[in-house]
Amino acid sequence: MNWSFQMFSARNTPLSDALRIIKQAGYSSVEAYRDNFIDVDAFRKALEDNELSVPSMHVNIDRLRDDSQGSMQLAREFACEHIVCPYLEASERPVDANGWDALAAELADFARQWQAQGFTFAWHNHDFEFVALPDGTLPMQRLLDAAPEMQWELDAAWVVRAGADPAPWIERHAARISAVHLKDVAATGTCEDEDGWADLGYGVVPWDTLMPLLAKAPAQLYAVEHDNPSDLKRFATRSIEAARQLNKLSTNHS
Repeated sequence: MNWSFQMFSARNTPLSDALRIIKQAGYSSVEAYRDNFIDVDAFRKALEDNELSVPSMHVNIDRLRDDSQGSMQLAREFACEHIVCPYLEASERPVDANGWDALAAELADFARQWQAQGFTFAWHNHDFEFVALPDGTLPMQRLLDAAPEMQWELDAAWVVRAGADPAPWIERHAARISAVHLKDVAATGTCEDEDGWADLGYGVVPWDTLMPLLAKAPAQLYAVEHDNPSDLKRFATRSIEAARQLNKLSTNHS
C-alpha cells in the first residue's frame, strides 16, 4: 500500500519543510488542496525534490462551478486522477431534502464531466451530512441516492464526530468508496489543543473493525489526515506506523 498524506494537515508548516517531513516519514504521495496551488511552481518543485506524487486533490465547489476546465488542466499537470469536492460552508448547506437533492444533481453533473475526461470524482463527507433533515432523512444518503455517478471519499472520523457508526455505511456503500481518510478522534477531554483530534490509532475510531470492511471497497487511495496536529513530524510518523499495522489486520481478515 502506498500511503498518502492530506496536505491540509500540514498547512501550518512551511511547504518545503512539510514535504520533507512527509517523505521521511515514509509517504509516497500527498492529497493536495486549494492552498497548495497558490504558487504552482513552488509546489511542483517541492514535490519533485521529495519524490512525492499527487494522485488526488480537493477542488472546492466554487472552483468546480467557475473554472472546471482550469481545474482539469491543473489536475493533468500534476498527473492527478482522483478529484474530490471537499466541503460546504455553513451558509451554502441545504436545509431540506429538496435542497440536498438539487446539490446531488449538480454533483452528478460534475461527476459526468470529470469522468468523461478520465478522472474519478468523489464527495468528501464531514459531520453535517449525518444530521437528520426535517423529514428525517440524512443528507449523506440523499447524496448517494441522487448522484449515483459520484464516488465517496469516506472520512470515518467525521462520521464518528456526528455520533454515527461508520460500519453500516461502509457495509452498504462499499462499492462507492473510492478513497478513505485515515483520521482519528481523541477521547473526550484529551487533545484539546488539537481540537479533539488524535493521531491515527491513538483515538476512539474503531479502525481495527473498519479496515477489514474497507478491504471490500475498491478504494486504493488512503490519505492520512489530522485537522490540527501540534507536531507534524509526530503525527506523520505515528500515523503511518498505525496505517501499516491496520493494513496487516485487514489483509489477515480478507
